[in-house]
Amino acid sequence: MWRKSSEGSDRFEYLQTLVTEFQDTDCEEAKEQVLANLANFAYDPTNMEHLRQLQVTDLFLDMLTEDNENFVEFGMGGLCNLSMDPECRELILQSGGIRLVTDCLSSQREETVLSAITTLMNLAAAPSPRSSHITDPAVLQCMLRFSLSESPRLRNLATVFLRDCCGEEQVARAERQMQGQQSAVGIPLPKDG
Repeated sequence: MWRKSSEGSDRFEYLQTLVTEFQDTDCEEAKEQVLANLANFAYDPTNMEHLRQLQVTDLFLDMLTEDNENFVEFGMGGLCNLSMDPECRELILQSGGIRLVTDCLSSQREETVLSAITTLMNLAAAPSPRSSHITDPAVLQCMLRFSLSESPRLRNLATVFLRDCCGEEQVARAERQMQGQQSAVGIPLPKDG
C-alpha cells in the first residue's frame, strides 16, 4: 500500500489508516507497531502537513503519559521528529508539551531521554515566550548531570544542549545551585545500554 501511497491524497489516506488503526485496536503490540511507524513517517518532511491534519502531534503528546514504556519511547521519538518543523513546534508549545517532554528526562530508557533532549533543543529554536521554560533551573541541573554520564551519546547531547540553548550565566547559576546537593531534582540517570 505504501508504494501506491507515495503521492498526495494516497499518502494522506495511508497515514489516516494508520491513525485509525491505532485508535481502533485494543492490541497493545499492534498499537506499538503503528506508533513506531507514525514516528518514522514524522521524520519525512513531505508527511508534515498530513500529520498535522491528522493531529498526530496530540497523539504523540498523549503517549508521553502512558504506563507502557514503548508508547512513551515511540511517542517521544515521533515528537522529536515533528519538532524539526516550525508549525509542529508551535503545536507542541501550545499544547503544554514542554512539561510533558521534560517529564521524559526521568525515563530509564536512554532513547526516550535522548529524544526528549533533542526535542527541547528544537523547541528552544522557536521564538516563543513559552520556550523560556526549557531552560528552567531544574532542566539545567538535569542536563549538567547528564553531561557527566558514562553514555557518550547522553553526555555529548547534554553538553550541546548546555552550550547551544543556555547562557553561560544560566549554566553557572545552575552549577552553584547544585553544589552540595547529592542529586538534581531527583531525576535519575537513565540506564546506560
